[in-house]
Amino acid sequence: MSPVGRLVVAGVLVAAGAACTSRMMSSSTSSGAGASASTSGASGASATSDAPALPASEAGAPARLQSSPRHGEYVMVQTGPNDSVRAYVVYPQRRTKAPVVVAVHDIYGLGSWIRGVADQLAADGFIAIAPDLITGSGLVTDSAVKAGGPAFVRALKREDVQRRISAVANYGMALPSAARKYGVMGFCWGGSTVFTHAVDAPNLGASVVYYGASPATAELVKVKAPVLGFYGAEDARVNSTIPAADSALKAQNKQYEQEIYAGAGHGFLRGQEGMNGANMAATQKAWPRTIAFFRQTIDR
Repeated sequence: MSPVGRLVVAGVLVAAGAACTSRMMSSSTSSGAGASASTSGASGASATSDAPALPASEAGAPARLQSSPRHGEYVMVQTGPNDSVRAYVVYPQRRTKAPVVVAVHDIYGLGSWIRGVADQLAADGFIAIAPDLITGSGLVTDSAVKAGGPAFVRALKREDVQRRISAVANYGMALPSAARKYGVMGFCWGGSTVFTHAVDAPNLGASVVYYGASPATAELVKVKAPVLGFYGAEDARVNSTIPAADSALKAQNKQYEQEIYAGAGHGFLRGQEGMNGANMAATQKAWPRTIAFFRQTIDR
């Protein structure tokens, strides 16, 4: 996939977190798409369908992207004298300026699935940017990033990843159609990374963590933005980090809400057909809550 659109310069960048395990592959099966995409109006509200639109799961994402009516493009965001990241930007259809959501990929890098998540965020009224945090790896096709992405992701440094995420957010907020507010969301390794971003980025508006481990308890004193977490009940490794984070943040009167879905596994949004229907049930609850949370925190 060669970049289309323009090269753009922006400020600083961002770095790493804890890696996901291959459990995602067991709980996520290749799947079809969710509901059809919505369009947004002046306030960024979702479309008129009774059932909320969902991002496509892994197998459905390429077709969803192919048929999307929204404008998506690749850009290069410069993050230092000798550093830049590729990112996929999708624009909503709305009359007012849109807040920015940075969607951070899992250990499989910037494939069709995370770009489909960005497309659905734009359908729901946000300027969505999915950065390729392993830019320079040479991995661009879905098969290549899935096979080779984990090794590159695990080698990333936290300070670089966090710097890059901040640069991508600043780029997004500088767009003519953007509001000066941003949130982050991430999945698996990306979920851990955006929870860490809430520690490292004082200007963050909101963080949505999908099945990502919590930061060290001692670091949580730095969190200012509200955090919302979604977890599968069959994901003991990640879920074991929730109680300490909940206790620490509640003791500091900070907002950390979480939902744990019965029967769902790690990676449920990507593998919506897995776990005998529990992953789809989790997706149907988590995505509308995600959009409502971003509207309450960064789209006001």
